[in-house]
Amino acid sequence: MVELQLLNQEDAPVVFELAHCNNDMKVAVATLNAPKALNALNLDMIRLLAPQLSEWSADDSIAMVVLKGAGEKAFCAGGDVVSLYKAMAADDDNNYLETFFSEEYRLDYQIHNYDKPILLWGNGIIMGGGLGLMAGASHRVVTETSRIAMPEITIGLYPDVGGSYFLNKMPEGVGLFLGLTGASVNANDAKFVGLADHFINADHFDILLHNLSEVNWGKTNVLNHDKLTQLLLSIEEGAHSLPNSAIKPLAKDIKKLVEHADLAAQVDHILSMDSSDNKWLSKAQAGLKHGSPLSAVLVSEQLKRLAGQSLKACFSHELSMSVHCGEVGEFQEGVRALLIDKDGKPNWRFKSIAEVDSNVVDGFFVPKWDDENHPLASM
Repeated sequence: MVELQLLNQEDAPVVFELAHCNNDMKVAVATLNAPKALNALNLDMIRLLAPQLSEWSADDSIAMVVLKGAGEKAFCAGGDVVSLYKAMAADDDNNYLETFFSEEYRLDYQIHNYDKPILLWGNGIIMGGGLGLMAGASHRVVTETSRIAMPEITIGLYPDVGGSYFLNKMPEGVGLFLGLTGASVNANDAKFVGLADHFINADHFDILLHNLSEVNWGKTNVLNHDKLTQLLLSIEEGAHSLPNSAIKPLAKDIKKLVEHADLAAQVDHILSMDSSDNKWLSKAQAGLKHGSPLSAVLVSEQLKRLAGQSLKACFSHELSMSVHCGEVGEFQEGVRALLIDKDGKPNWRFKSIAEVDSNVVDGFFVPKWDDENHPLASM
């Protein structure tokens, strides 16, 4: 068992610790610490993580960072949308939404561009905002308990936190399929679609941390990246078998999505796929049927309009879209039905994709700020 040096209070929203290595180098550990809320990412967490990552980046004695969640159930089950719901109900100007999403996207971007290795321990549930943290880590580890999804269609939102960027990098048709259905993927499929790099058994974290403390880390980031990769590959060799893939057997059928000219035909294609003996596909189809039609259109449009854009451009566009979601009303209604009243019966403004007003959709892609005054301009 590796002895960790606690840097802040053990009941803080994010707990920071250091593991001392053999040659005076250190491995830094950040733990999202809200296990009862499945480590949902809130503003306090963001405001602790961002400056601490900056501090560790500038500290030559820190070789790498481990980012994980408290408890066994989840790394991070998404953003704290309940606080966003309360803000939407109380704040006509959406100031809180702008603040939350701005700081969240800055943190995500910071992780994407971090010079030192970041090992993200992707155990358990990883959704929405949790995937935003995971997507940018240099070494993303999943386990047999990993369940990863962007289920924003169920709450009238859309796949943000860089989804416009990483969903477009998946095998053809898969990013659109996952965005439209909100389907969760396991460790096998996470590696297949490019959301994970390594598979290690869930009960091997302590062994992993011990091995990390034994590495002869240096002060050269590139070499430390290589050392971490080799260590993870060596541990991965002894892992149990990956869970069966849900996506690979359907890959050819999912790829056919891009052959259809419009979203309505793509939706029909998904719903017509044979799910009689496939619980995963059946659940994915149910997610599409139950989700917000406006969100479905937004998923389609963001992937088309932002394809090929830089990561920073994607975050900048998504910030406008996310704040606008607080103005249109579907987001608030979706959270109400799922998490506030929990009646599971959202009263969507548009009842079908055909009814979605194109002018409303276009409004999501109108920049709210010019380049100079954009909240993410200095990112």
